[in-house]
Amino acid sequence: MSIANLPMYDLPELTAANDAFWQAIARALEREGVAGVPHELTRGVDLGGVWRDPDFLFGQTCGYPLMNAFKGEMRVIATPVYDAPGCEGPDYCSHIVVRADDPARDLSDLRGRTAAITHTASQSGYSALRATVAHLADHGRFFGKVVESGGHPNSLALVAAGEVDVCATDCVTYALLARHRPEALDRLRVLAHSPAAPGLPYVTRAEADDDRLARLRGALFAALGDPGLASAREALLIAGAEVLPETAYQRIVDLEQQAEELGYAQVA
Repeated sequence: MSIANLPMYDLPELTAANDAFWQAIARALEREGVAGVPHELTRGVDLGGVWRDPDFLFGQTCGYPLMNAFKGEMRVIATPVYDAPGCEGPDYCSHIVVRADDPARDLSDLRGRTAAITHTASQSGYSALRATVAHLADHGRFFGKVVESGGHPNSLALVAAGEVDVCATDCVTYALLARHRPEALDRLRVLAHSPAAPGLPYVTRAEADDDRLARLRGALFAALGDPGLASAREALLIAGAEVLPETAYQRIVDLEQQAEELGYAQVA
């Protein structure tokens, strides 16, 4: 049996919506004659292991690992279009978030403060923050301290609790939390936005041939056009998808390189 997962926006409140979305894709794949299609999503496993599993069929990844640690190991099926503030077509950005009562009025006011990152393999929770403040860094440093939270909700909770001063949060996650956990954002505000980049793509293994890719793409767009899935798509903020060449994700590499050229190779 093949493996499918949709881990990027799979809050507990969205489990049913993600399950419905995948099951529609799975039915369309079976109609396309694809064998061994899983009826359930795989959850609670190491994502790197899943993405490198020979049975990996369909999933969603971040653009940063797509262009770095997993470069050449995945094929892009399509890039979702989200209906969330900070998104424009298939592009998205990160919100730079501080406490509502923080006196900071611009990015320069964060110099010497404590920042939370999700992890160093994240575009929205790490590299976007690096790209946003790189021009303000002095001899490779801008923040006084950096802590790793492990995820966007964790980073936001640290800011709200006053344990850190700032974090960068994927604008889609922020919009989903505003809908499903508004109390998590009550004590927070958006100070700035990162440069835009293509959003988190749906992917399959690099070994998938063009016929397999076309079937996966066709099944995805069938689910996106299914009237019966309107409520699930709305819950997930999915407005559609676009087929982008993988070269579109070079923008993520360019942002990283620009920060390095400014002497800011890592968030520090």
